[in-house]
Amino acid sequence: MTEEDSISQLLASKSDEDSLETPESQQPQVASLQETVEVSDEVMIEANQLSKFYGEFAATRDINFQIKRGEVVAFLGPNGAGKSTTMKILTGYLSPSEGVASIAGFNMATHRIEGSSHLGYLPENGPLYLDMTPYSLLAFFADARGLSKRNREERIEAVVDLCDLSSVIYKAIGKLSKGYRQRVGMAQALLHEPDVLIMDEPTAGLDPNQIQEVRNTMNRLGKDRTILLSTHIMQEVEAMASRVIMINEGQLVYDGPMDELAEEGEPLDAAFRRMTTVAEEI
Repeated sequence: MTEEDSISQLLASKSDEDSLETPESQQPQVASLQETVEVSDEVMIEANQLSKFYGEFAATRDINFQIKRGEVVAFLGPNGAGKSTTMKILTGYLSPSEGVASIAGFNMATHRIEGSSHLGYLPENGPLYLDMTPYSLLAFFADARGLSKRNREERIEAVVDLCDLSSVIYKAIGKLSKGYRQRVGMAQALLHEPDVLIMDEPTAGLDPNQIQEVRNTMNRLGKDRTILLSTHIMQEVEAMASRVIMINEGQLVYDGPMDELAEEGEPLDAAFRRMTTVAEEI
């Protein structure tokens, strides 16, 4: 059977028992991630005294924060501030020199497999196998995560629909626009229904239309996930986040509500410059 035949069966010939569709009245409504959400007391992401040293150089030093279920948090800082290092530690790709990074209560240095079952990670310019199709890639990652055959097909169908990939599902990834590639990466990150989503510069290098496409996809994720989003685009922060964590030169300089970061009448990008300048002067 060809891959196209498999896709046709996957997207058009699912039985009633396997179907993921729900009545229109029960479909989740697309809403801005910045709208008020119910945040539980359950801590899903935690950085506890995180430090990473390369010789005498501290890429990060004593980073502390907790992010609870349902929160959407923007992770800000200038280039070289330590954002990507912190994200790699949180996702278990890098071990801290000191401190503990936890996902859903699991120490990512000692219980990475358990923590990763709750985590979806979209790295900046994450590796995609350009000669594969989105379906082949998703099937590969589903097998790697140990999903059963039936659950694999259900989950592929769900993320293809969520990320609006049905029109390109059997086209080579290398022939897709960067916007579509980002959607494929997001689909891969969501394949196993994670509680936590960490995204490093998900809209970097995209044109305005592609940025809107990615934002729409994020809006469709619903309000039950914990999201940590690294970005340089202040409009993305204002559109999607309710809380901001900012670091500069490897140290935490702000952690609080997004609408309290800027002074009255101050643009958000000006507040960003002010906070990082103050940190540098200190």
